[in-house]
Amino acid sequence: MAKTYRILSLSGGGVRGLITAIWLNRLEQKLGGSIAPYFDLIAGTSTGSLIACAVAMGMKSDLIVDLYRTQSATIFPAPVPRFFNRALRVFSQGFDAPRYDGRGLESVLRSAFGDAAFGTLQVRTLVTSYDLQNREALVFKTNKPEHQSIPVWEICKASSAAPVYFPAHLLRLNDRTLPVTDGGVVANNPTACAIAEGVRLSNEGSLEERIDLNQFVVASFGTGETTAPITIEQSQNWGALGWVMPLIDVLFDGSADAVDYIARQVLADAKYFRFQTPVGRENGAIDDASPENLSGLTRIAETYLASTGDALLDQLVSTIRSE
Repeated sequence: MAKTYRILSLSGGGVRGLITAIWLNRLEQKLGGSIAPYFDLIAGTSTGSLIACAVAMGMKSDLIVDLYRTQSATIFPAPVPRFFNRALRVFSQGFDAPRYDGRGLESVLRSAFGDAAFGTLQVRTLVTSYDLQNREALVFKTNKPEHQSIPVWEICKASSAAPVYFPAHLLRLNDRTLPVTDGGVVANNPTACAIAEGVRLSNEGSLEERIDLNQFVVASFGTGETTAPITIEQSQNWGALGWVMPLIDVLFDGSADAVDYIARQVLADAKYFRFQTPVGRENGAIDDASPENLSGLTRIAETYLASTGDALLDQLVSTIRSE
């Protein structure tokens, strides 16, 4: 039987990571145990980095679902406490302060991962971020010596510090302090990065050990794709203030779609599994942690499973078990 290289890719999307977590919980049920042993590489961006690292360290998927349901409001406080927090930060950060101070995000990540170092994860893991000082992609890898001792919580915070929403994370790396921001700036859908890493690792082996791209099996999980249209009038009249929030969603969604297109061109049809579903305006915000929105995201995830998701998961399970 030909060798295979199995990749799990997890996209960004803030609180909509709950959708991914619910789908992975169903995958875990179908596998009858931990997801981690079935994959050679796990890649994550932003909220997907949290899920990727949790899966790679062996955390049960129902605990990941529970984390989103119980801790999202700590990361993204409700409008009233957010307003007072931001008002206080005006004195230190000015009127253009980020929407959130990032303390809740750090608190949740520290609680979830403790002092675990990135290099101790059970599965090879890749996480994307962006180095603002050097204006270049920063891709964390568990097999890279300079990344192995960084705490998992800090890797995830570096990948999740979305512009406008959070201040950049200050990361100490190679005796330098770098301001790093959300991996969605690089690849909100990290599938292409993961495929490239898999090809590189394969090519480093002997000719007999190399794996053809046609033998890659990739499971790529989105967090829902927003469908709220931008009207002709808005597209013509918006300036910096009008575009500031929608532009982030447009760029992240556009890059994710581009990566999906690339993956479909280079991978065998039977070996590429993309899990994605439309999300309407009412559930599209990446920072709405209200109980009503979390319930709405749960319904979206379950509706997708009932329509096409369960059948696609069955195909994925059959594929990764037979390879």
